[in-house]
Amino acid sequence: MSFLQAIKSVDFYRKLKKDLQQELTEASAIGAGLSLMAALVMLFLIFAEFSTYLTPTIESKVVLDHFENSVDDTLQVNFNITFPHLKCEYASVDATNFMGTHDAGLAARVSKVKLDDAGAILGKHVDPKKEAKHTLNEKHDGPESALQLTTDNFEAKHHQYDVMIVNFFAPWCHWCQKLAPVWEQSSQAIGEKHTDDNLIALGKVDCTATESESLCIKYRIDAFPTILVFRKDDAGTTQHESYHGERSVKAITGWADHFVAQEKKEIPKTRTVDTNKDGVADSHTGVGCMISGLLHVQRAPGMLKIQAVSGSHDFNWETMDVSHMVNHLSFGPFLSEQAWMVLPPHIAASVGALDDRSFTSDQHVPTTHEHYVKVVRHEVSPPSSWKVDPVTSYGYVVHSNNIQKEGEVPTLRLNYDILPIVVNYAEKRQAFYHFITQLCAIVGGVFTVAGIVASLMDKGVQAIRKKQELGKLG
Repeated sequence: MSFLQAIKSVDFYRKLKKDLQQELTEASAIGAGLSLMAALVMLFLIFAEFSTYLTPTIESKVVLDHFENSVDDTLQVNFNITFPHLKCEYASVDATNFMGTHDAGLAARVSKVKLDDAGAILGKHVDPKKEAKHTLNEKHDGPESALQLTTDNFEAKHHQYDVMIVNFFAPWCHWCQKLAPVWEQSSQAIGEKHTDDNLIALGKVDCTATESESLCIKYRIDAFPTILVFRKDDAGTTQHESYHGERSVKAITGWADHFVAQEKKEIPKTRTVDTNKDGVADSHTGVGCMISGLLHVQRAPGMLKIQAVSGSHDFNWETMDVSHMVNHLSFGPFLSEQAWMVLPPHIAASVGALDDRSFTSDQHVPTTHEHYVKVVRHEVSPPSSWKVDPVTSYGYVVHSNNIQKEGEVPTLRLNYDILPIVVNYAEKRQAFYHFITQLCAIVGGVFTVAGIVASLMDKGVQAIRKKQELGKLG
């Protein structure tokens, strides 16, 4: 036996001789129909498989996060939050973690911008370089000279004087009690200095009295004492500047002289007064505050807390309003425009899940807003053909809740938990050998199934014909 004949002996696909094909095989209409159907199914499946082969898929994998050095143990937090009814003078920001560690240098990395009641920016808030010295032991033995204002006479007095400066107080307030004699002496000094009866006057409103309580609600008085300026030419929508300077007779009378000079047109009229020219406004029309900052916190559960705090005011917590809009909240370094294009849409949406969301407090009900944030690190590897470095981002999910309870100090609490896991996203393409295997499976599978169906149908037709020949049908 020659070598070629030896090779032919292992042929798995032996063929019938041509002169025997006509005698041993037979074509049928059923076989032809099934052949056409099988060919169409094969073409469809091959096209679908080829499309799948060309389309990459995104594969995700969760691994445990680890830190190579102490620098990696911290994470950047970026926030920008607007409080339409919380003044910058009162807004206090504190950051702490579950171990009780506070961020000592927080104030230096937080910026406050004053807003008017329409949300317009008035300017950056500057904290005083030194604490204001208030007169605490003043006594006033003479008659009261400040106007006693109520709901009934307020508007009449407002339009009687060119300038009326009003102290909104509560008798139980410690700081109001200290201011009371200073206010009376200031009123007396201003009256003696400016003898024009209708030029300027100092008044006071008791926010606990039934006959004047509605005034305090109207002007959203939530801190005592609050000193506001009213002018005769005020319109209904006029914003009234509030005084935040030193509480002494000299400081208050010196500040009031600015308004007299404005009315006499000796100086330009303005609603922002800096009496001692130290860069810190003694009075302005700001009623809201936009707080932004960039912090580095440990990768451990922690909290960012914002609430009203003052060393020279008492607060009415029932009217204190910490309604807010989260303009931006994100974790990690800011992403470049290129990085945003690399991120899948669902990951990009999770980077700032709280952005542009508003949270409103109920009026006259102490409301604390709590946000619970779970932070996860994402590593996204773009296709190699893009020639772009992998992108690291931090997405989060958030659940928000309101706490309304008598005695509760209205606060914004942002609780965060940075999970020690990394979700890796990478492109995955089907291997070429897998594609070829699938093609073989499609061709062989369809051919085999079609052959089985053809055999069953042929046998069925033969059985029917046989019964028909025997007369057993119908």
